[in-house]
Amino acid sequence: MILDRYHTSILRTQRVKDAARQFIEQHLGANDVMAIVQTSGRTDAGQEFTSSKRLLLASVDKFVGRKLPSPTFARNTEFFLTFGRGQGTVGGAVADPYVLERAYSARSALRTVKNVAESIGGVRGRRKTILFVSEGIDYDITDIIRVMDGPGSSGGTILADIRETITATARSNVSIYSIDPRGLTTANEDTIGVRSFADQHRYGANSELNTGDRGSARPTIGTMGLGALMNEQQVSQDSLRTLAGETGGFAAINSNDFATAFDRIVTYNSSYYVLAYYPQPAKRDDKFHRIEVRVSRPGLTVRARRGYVAPKGNRPVPRAASNDGASPEVLEILNSPLQVSGLGMRVFASPFRSSPPNAVVVLGVELLGRDLALPEGGKIELSFVAVDGSGEIRAGTTDHLTLNLRPDTRARAQQGWLRFLDRFTVPPGRYQVRIASHDVTGGRVGSVLYDLDVPDFNRLPFSMSGLLLTSATASRSVTVRPDEQLREVLPAPAVAMRTFPQNDELALFTEVYERAGAPPHRVDIVTTVKAVDGTVLFRHQEERSSSELDGKSGGYGHSVRFRLHDFRPGAYVLTVEAQSRVGQTASRQLQFTVTPVQQ
Repeated sequence: MILDRYHTSILRTQRVKDAARQFIEQHLGANDVMAIVQTSGRTDAGQEFTSSKRLLLASVDKFVGRKLPSPTFARNTEFFLTFGRGQGTVGGAVADPYVLERAYSARSALRTVKNVAESIGGVRGRRKTILFVSEGIDYDITDIIRVMDGPGSSGGTILADIRETITATARSNVSIYSIDPRGLTTANEDTIGVRSFADQHRYGANSELNTGDRGSARPTIGTMGLGALMNEQQVSQDSLRTLAGETGGFAAINSNDFATAFDRIVTYNSSYYVLAYYPQPAKRDDKFHRIEVRVSRPGLTVRARRGYVAPKGNRPVPRAASNDGASPEVLEILNSPLQVSGLGMRVFASPFRSSPPNAVVVLGVELLGRDLALPEGGKIELSFVAVDGSGEIRAGTTDHLTLNLRPDTRARAQQGWLRFLDRFTVPPGRYQVRIASHDVTGGRVGSVLYDLDVPDFNRLPFSMSGLLLTSATASRSVTVRPDEQLREVLPAPAVAMRTFPQNDELALFTEVYERAGAPPHRVDIVTTVKAVDGTVLFRHQEERSSSELDGKSGGYGHSVRFRLHDFRPGAYVLTVEAQSRVGQTASRQLQFTVTPVQQ
């Protein structure tokens, strides 16, 4: 979903948010993944691909439109400000003072769409969709005079940008669905607050504007009234129709019924065929090549793209985020915007306080044993990168591990999971941790994309680390690389497992942090486990004293153990809440599932 800040009025900000939230909450399926991109603004406003509706909605809530004033309004204002002084006109016509910035906004929005299409081009074998929420490009590229010459002569370049954008979507097999947040509109509502249009004075309706001390010469105004506004609306909507129609999608325009449009989009993307071929010879001639798809069964309607424009010049060298020592197979899936499911994986990442200004993250990766070839001396490649909101890699490493397992250990690994624990240090912020694994011996690869928020523990007056969990059952899995520092606080290695049998016992560890400066006080740390109906199955309370910190910034380690024998099969929420008696609170939650004991 691309939210076009450049071409959305600030007054329609809430309409954009409402439409986006409606799609995410009501039309995004459980197995769907979505990313949010904004055409300008804060670098942390976007959201990488995720199935978390909470993260997607948080990104949508950061949207604010910043569309320039209408060209008609801008020229109308310029007319009344400069009339009779020989300013603001070019060749006798009132010029749009924002024309250059308008061209920049158009090119930037199109470049965003093009870059997004190219970024998901590596995802093969599935339909990919861009929901483009925008009022459309308000730069009139149909004005041939301005396209060719004069102020704002960027029109020819914008035409080329539209062509390149459509070409990029064809190469990446991406369809664009344009959503106009204006809904049903006649442009009349945009005239609220406009006292007078210059058109009303064209024929001397106001003699003061046309005669007297200001001179008798009247500049050529051009059309600056409701007709001009309606023409602008047509131009902007045509740009939305072009982007959608040329890429196999459609434009939702002049309708307040977004739900119907969203239903159509979901339907079109839920049942389809992917047909692919390599043209022989593969020409890079920069020409349009027509594609036609026919079916022999009567009564069917085919929706497919009309063709593609071949690239030109030399084949570009692929650009990829590198990670020292990573193989080409791992680099490819590290740079994929979607997870690769060829190798079963479970992951957790828990942030803890570290030396200012950073935090340390405990990372756990578990590989499904039955997906691995585990011969003597078999090799596993593990790689991860932590990417911040601006796309910069802040941490990452690649490990090549040789597995020399005893026969009994290999048998346990094949029946369960192989666990690897690691740590990395990053500054506070929001990250997507991309973890890739490669069974070098068996050839399988897999990846997980993990959304991680790292608080600023060193600045917050009161906060809590992530939660680490382990269990008696999960500890039986083979831990290839343990975390020695956790041995002192957990009875077994921390696990990514979140489903446990009724005869299991769980152990939890977290830390509560306080900054120096508060008067002496007590801190209550309460751990509860609730069923989905709100019934409390477990409660543990611990009281700590700020005197333990000797007046310095520091933390309280909190450990809890509890058995599941009284828990019925089902879903549960574990909550740890800390409250200082000077009025500050912090909490964390974790969901887990209890299953019957396997006989």
